[in-house]
Amino acid sequence: MIFNYLIILVVSLVFSTGNTTAHNDLPEPQNVSSEKGWIQLFDGKSFDGWKVGANASSFSIENGCIKVNGPKAHLYYVGPVEDHDFTNFEFRTKVMTKPNSNSGIYIHTKYQESSWPIHGYEIQVNNTHSDWKRTGSLYDVQEVREQYVGDNEWYTEYIKVEGKRIIIKINDTVVVDYTEPENPDREPGERQHRILTSGTFAFQAHDPNSIVYFKDVEVKPLP
Repeated sequence: MIFNYLIILVVSLVFSTGNTTAHNDLPEPQNVSSEKGWIQLFDGKSFDGWKVGANASSFSIENGCIKVNGPKAHLYYVGPVEDHDFTNFEFRTKVMTKPNSNSGIYIHTKYQESSWPIHGYEIQVNNTHSDWKRTGSLYDVQEVREQYVGDNEWYTEYIKVEGKRIIIKINDTVVVDYTEPENPDREPGERQHRILTSGTFAFQAHDPNSIVYFKDVEVKPLP
């Protein structure tokens, strides 16, 4: 009897341990980050939740990353998180530029079929392109002249919007801390829409000679 009991006990422990291991090996849901409150916007496998109009071939997926290379185009987030309409948030993505490349990250913008986005702000991605406005610039509003990171290396570009304040960090360095005035001075025409309202995110394909990669695209909505 004791021998039979021991056999049953051992078999039970083996199956119990096996089930625990199998459970722990299950991947986390694709839209949940490892850090509390952060939500992934790009699954690394498809453009589900994203939309691009003209020159869609400028965007592709390579080794789990968004590859940007081609004529002028913009890839907009149109997915379910916050119904792609963000007001206050923290946003971050890992970026790598190839030499002489230019791109950008738009915030508070709206989908357009073509041309440069009219609405919202552009945060610059440019380490060695001929345009002197470097990575982290709040384009045409508060510029960054210094080069904080190099080409061919991954860095984190972080953007926080809370109320009328925009904070931009390259890795852990704050490069822009801008508070939009009550009546911002904007030129007539398209640039008059360069203000904080609410909207989505977009990545920019600047020109056929630029190659830029994005991965780990995440947002944390704020109250």
